[in-house]
Amino acid sequence: MAKRKLKKSKETSSVVGGKRTNTKEMTQPEKNMFPLAALALFVAVCVVPLTAEISTSGHPHRRRIVLKMDEASLTVNNELDTEVVVYWMSQRCYQCLYQQLGVVSAGSSPGHPSSADFVVSTQHEITLQLNNTRSQELCNVPFHFGEHGNYSLWVKNLNNSSTVNCSIVTDEKPVNSYIPILVAFLIFAGLALASAIGTKLLGLDLVKGILFRISGTMETERLINSELGSPGRTVSLVADNILPPPPSPSKRLRSLDTFRGISLVIMVFVNYGGGRYWFFRHESWNGLTVADLVFPWFVFIMGTSIALSINALLRAGSTRRSLLWKVVWRSLQLFLIGLFIINPNYCQGTLSFDNLRIPGVLQRLAWTYLAVACLDLLVARGHLDILPTDAWWSPALDILLYWPAWLCVLLLEVVWLCLTFLLPVPGCPRGYLGPGGIGDMGLYANCTGGAAGYIDRWLLGESHIYQNPSSRVIYATRMPYDPEGVLGSINSILMAFLGLQAGKIILHYRDLHRSIMSRFLVWGLVLGVISAVLTKCSTDQGFIPVNKNLWSLSYVTTLACFAYVLLVLVYYTVDVKKWWSGAPFYYPGMNSILVYVGHEVFEDYFPFRWRMVNSQSHAEHLTQNLVATSCWVLISYLFYRKKVFWKI
Repeated sequence: MAKRKLKKSKETSSVVGGKRTNTKEMTQPEKNMFPLAALALFVAVCVVPLTAEISTSGHPHRRRIVLKMDEASLTVNNELDTEVVVYWMSQRCYQCLYQQLGVVSAGSSPGHPSSADFVVSTQHEITLQLNNTRSQELCNVPFHFGEHGNYSLWVKNLNNSSTVNCSIVTDEKPVNSYIPILVAFLIFAGLALASAIGTKLLGLDLVKGILFRISGTMETERLINSELGSPGRTVSLVADNILPPPPSPSKRLRSLDTFRGISLVIMVFVNYGGGRYWFFRHESWNGLTVADLVFPWFVFIMGTSIALSINALLRAGSTRRSLLWKVVWRSLQLFLIGLFIINPNYCQGTLSFDNLRIPGVLQRLAWTYLAVACLDLLVARGHLDILPTDAWWSPALDILLYWPAWLCVLLLEVVWLCLTFLLPVPGCPRGYLGPGGIGDMGLYANCTGGAAGYIDRWLLGESHIYQNPSSRVIYATRMPYDPEGVLGSINSILMAFLGLQAGKIILHYRDLHRSIMSRFLVWGLVLGVISAVLTKCSTDQGFIPVNKNLWSLSYVTTLACFAYVLLVLVYYTVDVKKWWSGAPFYYPGMNSILVYVGHEVFEDYFPFRWRMVNSQSHAEHLTQNLVATSCWVLISYLFYRKKVFWKI
């Protein structure tokens, strides 16, 4: 995310005759890690003091406005002899209707303007439109307001003519709400650096010798002062105990658990609030934020794990029928946990089936796991060593051997395309992919999600799907819409199947690191090209925009492209070069169900949440969310040390 830097000078934005003439936009300013036992406390102590104070204007004529997060104060001064109506629209709102901000009465006399105070959003750049009482546009001013800043918008005639001039003046500079992120980054980077240096020092022969002498002296003293050191007792030396050699290390790839852990840790952080920064929340409709990346990555790596685990079980002699039963039972458990435990109303007494949300994250994972694991059971081969490698088609071995599964996935994608673009939805155009509400100039206010929303409301009922979709934030939608709905599950299967393909590559080219990474990069390139074609390299104007709410085809290809590239980096650093052990992400990646269910169930309990001094401070929210996330990393580490893993 590009950070915005504060400027010391005042900035003005002028519009003459409805056209912008002079505008300056106000801008806003891993090798091993030791266990994170002290990390949560360290972050809390260092970040909390950065809590930002609410800024209000120092001008005596202005009413003091108590500002919340992501808000600024705007005073509109009207010197015209006519009433002015102020409208606004977020620049992130595609083809949206303007929304009324307020009305400013006519000026009493020249040089004596009337004024009105308003609160404006600072998350994104907004456009202010000023109209007269006859709905004629007087001026149009795009501007990015800074958090807790105070601004004045002056509306007057230019040189005593009929031309209207609108200019924005910064009366009081905004605060830099991004400093807590910088401080948190420096703290975690410092901890990682200190861990790396400590690990390096412990690997030196000199340090090893010193520690060996110290530990040897302490052990001798302990034995002398204990029963084992008393006269008449014989102490056998460690070298006398002839034990069998330890079992060979597991072939489990640490990079896969590390990748899963990265996705899970970010997911927990954004679910806890992400410091209430907009880029740690889901995008309102088209486009991507940090929060939109992690769930597809988790689905992707689940597909990779399916390929490896089924192959290992088949090699061990398990039958496909027994594995099918395990897949069905595991999917059912995931679905029931998501339905009855991970529920927004679980702490409000007995669940009411009248408004029980049926879709959800674990429910989506359950259906996806069931479909992809069943497909792999149909085509998976337990012994890959006897496959030919000198045939002309051998470079495509990892695809051609599993063509029935590929055919099924492609047919499912055809079903998604047909339902999305051909299904007639009452009152909506065919193939509508918009958010409804005030989007598309308000023409399709009740068409949120098009066919996807219609199918969910028809199959599940409005009361059994998500009631507060992210599209309400910017597009003011009124219809319930579920981002984990039925139609999007098809593309979730595609995402997991692309992850399954990564597992097939690892199986067919095991120990050939260069081949594995090159094929990962080729898949990433191909998927990236498909995304560029589908989106026309734009947010809103492509054939199929990137959209997390819809789980659109371009969303899957884009995130799968990112997943392949990230998997190459993690695989190279963790499993090939062994520069990094994967810590601390490796630990939650090994206990993902425990961490996910736990962070949802205990979300409102200390130490994951506490009563804040200033609930309108990004710094305090960021501290709380980082501490909560770090606690789950620490918990997963402790469970790892105790060899406790929750598997279903």
